[in-house]
Amino acid sequence: MWATLLLQRVVVTYSNAMARIIVTAPQLMSVVNEELPGHEIVGGDHFMDRQELADHIATADALLTSLSDPLDAEMIGKAAKLKVIGQCAAGFNNIDLGAAKQAGVVVTATPGVLHETTADLAFTLLLEVTRRTGEAERWVRAGKAWRYDHTFMLGAGLQGATLGIIGLGQIGEAMARRGAAFGMNVIYNARHQKNVAAIDAVNPNTQPTRRVDLDELLAASDVVSLHCPLTEETRHIIDENALNAMKKTAYLVNTARGACVDEAALVKALKTGLIAGAGLDVFEDEPTITEDLLTMENVVLLPHIGSAALPTREAMSRLAARNIAKVLSGEPAETPVE
Repeated sequence: MWATLLLQRVVVTYSNAMARIIVTAPQLMSVVNEELPGHEIVGGDHFMDRQELADHIATADALLTSLSDPLDAEMIGKAAKLKVIGQCAAGFNNIDLGAAKQAGVVVTATPGVLHETTADLAFTLLLEVTRRTGEAERWVRAGKAWRYDHTFMLGAGLQGATLGIIGLGQIGEAMARRGAAFGMNVIYNARHQKNVAAIDAVNPNTQPTRRVDLDELLAASDVVSLHCPLTEETRHIIDENALNAMKKTAYLVNTARGACVDEAALVKALKTGLIAGAGLDVFEDEPTITEDLLTMENVVLLPHIGSAALPTREAMSRLAARNIAKVLSGEPAETPVE
């Protein structure tokens, strides 16, 4: 309720000049329209395929985009008067930033509003896969016989276990705080040393949070959770070698980007018992999922809903639209991609 109340705000009109704004995917249009009054807004009720996007980008002043939009150099090159791309996501690996910069297009994203919600979902995956709740619910729904049994559906315990975070940005830190609250010791791998005071303040009974190299993280962690952006360095950061380095009792959680994990290698590792299980909200070629994953009991699968809480999605839509409005009116964007 509190988050919803915060979103009830006075709408500011940023510009009287009408611009053509293309909304490339289903959006919370009531929110978008509040932030972009007086403009021509096209779309917002369906996903535009590449051809439709190409047809519209030629006359667009602004795009309100999603992660699935193919904004490569060829596509951006079709834009004659595009001024701003308002990506409604924290990530932007679908956008050719070099091509956008060369074309004079400001690229914005929505950091700072979705990390807590996404960490909630990541920790949900951690709990589900380690405690086998999805498997247990399927058992009950199938009408299989059961009774209280001291050895039935045994899962892994979290207290005293090690949570390895790959990428300690806003979402990674929020995930680490949740792990610490459950009594997990946190280690992380990142390009730079991070301030971990907020993590260590959560629980005095856990060990101090440490930055480690990737090899140590893989070998020591009981749960490995991915929170890194997708770059050339992080593509397939979890590959066959990484999976071989993990404990056989360890679990993998991925709410970052699907291509951070070699999905074929993961399937093989799960089949052969190299790791104990996985919780996945993102996939390498989504919405396509490797068929073998669908039949595995030690895998929890979700359809990319990491930030899918209404207050969070409203805040994301507002920020994306507000970035567009500011750039169109000649003001600096609130959250540009540098």
